[in-house]
Amino acid sequence: MKIYLDSCSLQRPFDDQAQVRIATETTAILGTLALWESDKIILVGSEALEYEAAQIPSLERKEYMNQVLTKVQQFVDISNEVEARAKYLVQKGVRPLDSLHLACAEEANVTYFCTCDDKFLKKAKLLAKKTIEVVSPLELATKLPQ
Repeated sequence: MKIYLDSCSLQRPFDDQAQVRIATETTAILGTLALWESDKIILVGSEALEYEAAQIPSLERKEYMNQVLTKVQQFVDISNEVEARAKYLVQKGVRPLDSLHLACAEEANVTYFCTCDDKFLKKAKLLAKKTIEVVSPLELATKLPQ
């Protein structure tokens, strides 16, 4: 099972945990990462995630993202095909970086693409190729191996 966590999902543990939704999603993301670290799932990284990590002003958040990205089992470069798919998604109303994440996940043939961004989640569920399932962290938690 291959999973792509977008930047907001990977960064969820650093968000305000006083909010119930965020705390619950954090638990789901940390559970996903624990399964990855125990080799029960494959985590996919991308050039888009590297780019976003480089833009993070917080050193702690940036280091965390970079640590995750150095250990992913599959990495997607932004090829001409990925770029073309991302441009199509932008034409359909998806923000440019979000479109790159989804296009990279599709290129990697992931099982699940996960995002915490509600607006993007809604659009991605409609626009993603049928070979992958777009999910929130809570939805993902229900689909992972025990």
